[in-house]
Amino acid sequence: MATKDFDQLLINNTEFLKPFAITLTRDNEVAKDLLQETMYRALANKEKYNVGTNIKAWLYTIMRNIFINNYRRKAKQNTIFDNTPNEFLLNYNQAATTNAAEGILKLKDIQAAVYKLPAIFRNPFMLYFEGYKYFEIAEMLSEPLGTIKSRIHFARKLLKEQLTRF
Repeated sequence: MATKDFDQLLINNTEFLKPFAITLTRDNEVAKDLLQETMYRALANKEKYNVGTNIKAWLYTIMRNIFINNYRRKAKQNTIFDNTPNEFLLNYNQAATTNAAEGILKLKDIQAAVYKLPAIFRNPFMLYFEGYKYFEIAEMLSEPLGTIKSRIHFARKLLKEQLTRF
């Protein structure tokens, strides 16, 4: 397909993309940016378009993928915009403070709950907690692998019941 024909095909299908961009973004200005980025990517990858296939579907897919990638990128950045006129970036992690005393108390309660477990459950659980694999624990305790897995499972279940407030 000639470049001129491809360009005309894109221009003819631009109007169909605008409502889709607005639906995705819910913001007119961001929708315009998304549409522009979609057109740019379509032009940059025109050799990937197979003549005779549905151009609308191809363009919709490009737009949707750009939107999803941008959304994921923003979510990964973990930042929010302040609504002040200067639009400062605020970082979530700066506002969080930890209470060491509260953490120590929780840790003591958890340790007490672990040591209250019957030895048959506590021993495999502690070995698993220390980083040993199931098969290694089974060899150390001379027990079948399935038995070790079920004991660790029941230990977790018992701990979960005992530590419901956490």
